Amino acid sequence: MTVEQWGVRVPVRRGEETRQALIGEGALDCTLKVLRDGTALVFPVLEERGGAGRFVFEEQPGRADLPRHELVGGIAILQENDPEGATRILASRPSLHTVLFPTSEVAGKYRTRTYAVLAGTDTTRTEVLEHGHRFAVDLAGAYFSARLSTERQRITAKIKKDELVLDMFAGVGPFAITLAPKSALVVAADLNPRAVILLIENMKKNRVVNVLPLLADARRLNAILPWTFDRIIMNLPLAGTEFLPAAFRLIRPGGTIHFYALVSKEGEHLGRISELGGIEVTERVVRSYSAGQWHAVYDIVAGRT
Repeated sequence: MTVEQWGVRVPVRRGEETRQALIGEGALDCTLKVLRDGTALVFPVLEERGGAGRFVFEEQPGRADLPRHELVGGIAILQENDPEGATRILASRPSLHTVLFPTSEVAGKYRTRTYAVLAGTDTTRTEVLEHGHRFAVDLAGAYFSARLSTERQRITAKIKKDELVLDMFAGVGPFAITLAPKSALVVAADLNPRAVILLIENMKKNRVVNVLPLLADARRLNAILPWTFDRIIMNLPLAGTEFLPAAFRLIRPGGTIHFYALVSKEGEHLGRISELGGIEVTERVVRSYSAGQWHAVYDIVAGRT
C-alpha cells in the first residue's frame, strides 16, 4: 500500500547522517519505507519542514499500526494514553527501554512537564546521540528538544572561528556543546539547577572544556557577565520575547541573535526586534507546532544600541 507524505530529499552519501538526525529529532516516519530517487534518498517525515516536499511512499510492513510517537534516545513519547500501543512500540524497537505519555504541558519557570510510564523501565532519563555528541537527558527534570538537531548544525556552520557565544537558556547543553568546537568560549546559562547538573555531566561526557556553565536568571546576565557576545542563542519559544531586551544588551554591534519563538503569523516579532536595534532580520519556519501556530527562528543582526 502507498501513502503520500512529506519527505526530505538528500544525496545518497548523506543518507545515514540524515537518517540519524531525523531519528534524533523524532521526525522520521518509521511507518514508511525510505524512497530511492535516482542518486538521492527521500526520507518520510511526520510533518512539513523547510526543504520538504510531497512524495509517495510504501508502507513499512508491521509498522503502520503503531501509534504516532516521538523518539528521544531510548524513550518513545506517545501522543495519546495508549498502554497497549506502548507495548507494541516497545516490542518493535530493540533500542527502546521506556514509553511515556505526557500528563502536562511544558510549564513553570524550569520549562518541565510530567509523564506517565506506559511501558518498559520506570524512568524519564535516557541518552541521546546527535551528530557525534552524547547527551544525558531527563525529560521530567529539564527541557530538551531533539527536534532542533538540524538547527544546531545550521548555526554551527555559520560560526566563525573563535566567536564568543552565549546560550541564554542552555538546558542540558545541546546547543552549547555542539557549538563549542568552533567557539572560543560558550557561556551556557539556565535557571534550572537540574539542567545545569546535566549540562556539566554532558560537558564531561563530550570532553568539552570551553563551555562555562552558569546557574542564573537570563534577565540578570548583563549584571553578571563582563563580556558582550558575537552570537546569542535564545531557545525559549513560549516566553522568549520578554528576554529580548536582555539579549540586545549583551550582543556586540554586528553580532547575531538566534531567537526562537512560537508564532501565529508571519513577521509577528519584527516590530519589537526593530525597536530594540535589529538592523537585519531573517525569519524562517523550523517546524509546525499546532493548528495556526509554528516554531520560527529569527536570525537578527544587531546594530548599535
